[in-house]
Amino acid sequence: MKEIIVDDATKTLLRLYAQRYETVEFLNGDPSWYMHQVEGDRNRESMAFVASCLSYGSRTQFMPKIGQLLEWSGGDMDLWIRSGGYRQHFSPDDKNCFYRLYNKECIFRFFEAYRKMLVDYGSMGEYVRNCASDGFHAVEAVCAFFSSKRVGAVVPKDTMSACKRVCMFLRWMVRDNSPVDLGLWADFIDRRTLIMPLDTHVVSQSIRLGLLSSGSASMNAARRLTSTMSLVFPNDPLKGDFALFGYGINESKES
Repeated sequence: MKEIIVDDATKTLLRLYAQRYETVEFLNGDPSWYMHQVEGDRNRESMAFVASCLSYGSRTQFMPKIGQLLEWSGGDMDLWIRSGGYRQHFSPDDKNCFYRLYNKECIFRFFEAYRKMLVDYGSMGEYVRNCASDGFHAVEAVCAFFSSKRVGAVVPKDTMSACKRVCMFLRWMVRDNSPVDLGLWADFIDRRTLIMPLDTHVVSQSIRLGLLSSGSASMNAARRLTSTMSLVFPNDPLKGDFALFGYGINESKES
């Protein structure tokens, strides 16, 4: 694999974008906004995980779906899941579409599995604390739990893919001292071990910037990009997520 060298100009550009875009204003229109609308650590954690799982496709389509779940939960996503409140809206034999590839049966089974985790471990954070000590193994642990419950549509069954939404959720949970991320798990997972959330758009941006030489949206590519970002942000490589967000916005303005 070709060694990536990030020149000083690119480092400066990425650091500028990270500083400019990791702000409270970033929350507007981003799924992370929802976890800031509820109170209590467990509730924020549950809201964040549900929001991350629905965050694919067009924001104009998935954001209202997250908002609908928040409304149905009465502002307490954690209690709503623990108490089985979702069963008023989802059932195991309802094939009607909820969002894109997820029908209501799929969401019901997802919530049933998540409820099992919350009841058995107290929270997802406690589950992860018991079986992972770094970012990559935390991704593995989350995927493994839902795979064991045969919930492969909403949460990836393994780490062969980039697991973008799980990596994004972990960024929210681990990075502290941020106006965006919550840092609820900062005491047991080191932010330096997190994996960059990666999709095909981020891959293409990274190749243009020389941060990746090639690749698809795989876990291997995500880990390579994270390693490269650690050259720019040694103590906090996922600042690069905000940097690439800013690069994408400015690139679109110039094109």
